[in-house]
Amino acid sequence: MADNVGNGDSATASSVSVHPSHYVAHRRREIKRARVSREDIDSISYLPDEILQVILSFIPTKFAIRTSVLSRRWRHVWCDTPSLSFVKDCCPDRDSIGKTLARYTARKMIRFQLCAIGSEYFPDVYSWIEFAMSRNVENLWVEHHLYDVPDFFYTNSSVKQLYLKSGSSNLVPECSVSWTSLKILTLHTCNLFDESFAKILSGSPNLETLRLYLCDELYVLDLSKSPRLKTLEIESEHWGGGAKIVAPHIHSLRLRFTISDFAYSLVDVSSLTEAELDIDSGSLENWRSCAIVLKMLEKLQNVEKLTFCGNFLKALSLADRHCYSFPKLKVKVLTLKTTISKYVTSGIERVLQHSPELKKLTLRTMDYDPIIELFGLNPDQIIPEERVLLEDFYSRDVDTKYVASFMELVLKTTKTLEKMVVRLGPYRYTRRFRELRQRVPMLSHDNDVSIVLIPTKRWIRVSRWSKPNIEYHTSNLM
Repeated sequence: MADNVGNGDSATASSVSVHPSHYVAHRRREIKRARVSREDIDSISYLPDEILQVILSFIPTKFAIRTSVLSRRWRHVWCDTPSLSFVKDCCPDRDSIGKTLARYTARKMIRFQLCAIGSEYFPDVYSWIEFAMSRNVENLWVEHHLYDVPDFFYTNSSVKQLYLKSGSSNLVPECSVSWTSLKILTLHTCNLFDESFAKILSGSPNLETLRLYLCDELYVLDLSKSPRLKTLEIESEHWGGGAKIVAPHIHSLRLRFTISDFAYSLVDVSSLTEAELDIDSGSLENWRSCAIVLKMLEKLQNVEKLTFCGNFLKALSLADRHCYSFPKLKVKVLTLKTTISKYVTSGIERVLQHSPELKKLTLRTMDYDPIIELFGLNPDQIIPEERVLLEDFYSRDVDTKYVASFMELVLKTTKTLEKMVVRLGPYRYTRRFRELRQRVPMLSHDNDVSIVLIPTKRWIRVSRWSKPNIEYHTSNLM
């Protein structure tokens, strides 16, 4: 009996025992099912709605709406995104925009971008802008031909950044302007007039940055009553445009304009700490360019950080050719954005000679020079000086020669320079860069200057050399 019991226990044990190989196979199947289950999980869909909406705000609204077909989970996620964007290539028709706004449920809108070029949008553009303002939008971007700007547009306490581009808008507010939160104002191809713009400035007490692109009807740009305004950018390409700039509080100025019978002039920029200047290429034909650019330099005598672009430097070279006197500058950081050629070197040399406190010089050579637009002309139509430059353009070592000569000129001219940075735009081939690198140690001078050569990314892609920056300490190059 005992034996039977024992046999029974033995039989039971053997019946429930699992062979090791079977157990291993079973565990493999479980692990595989778990792995497939993890792969099937849509981790993005498990994110909170608030995070998904922020992600969708970085893409045009047209594409954000398409996510609603992914699943029931995604059906209404886009409706509460903090931003709506109807841009050029992704701007739907008028009815689709209306339906989108009708389904939009967010109470607070961070950004509303509307780039609807075309008369078919005109009847509803105003209501779309008013809709965005009703949601307390902070960043409003409108690119459309607003023929008559409505009164409600000038009263808003939520907008912090405003961008308006229109080829025909007359900003002539008949009501009072109240943009109490506005900090950045950008106006592109808008019709501005002195009295109306003064009203806009008075209604924007917290304005910090002002950008005016192709707004050429102003005669006096008086910013003296805007103490918070620190950054001013103006770009004008129209003949006859320009204004007197009275901006005693700004710290940063970027100005690109055309020299004509009425060009931009700096009346008061006494608080400037940095400035970037350039002129339109057509202005070089105007004899008044010499006097105007030098008069601007006089207003920038105390600025410590200056940037001069190619055409501005050509005008300075022209002034040097006509024996104009250059003012003394207190610049400590100077950036030159230009192609090195004989048309700019004399102007650069005069600037360096009149910058006794210069500490750092950065040269950013450009990828092209406006003179190459003459390639399509008959060779007989090219004047001799231009022909020389065109021939040099095709020369194998012309860039190396010009840049190396410029560096040598800098080292001979400056006395307080500590660092020279050369960002090489046109260097598309490794050979040219190596030629310049070989020239650098041969530069002889008496100063203790660090020279940094930085090729562009385009050069790095075709080069096998691993170091993008080369720095030489010139005290060891004697």
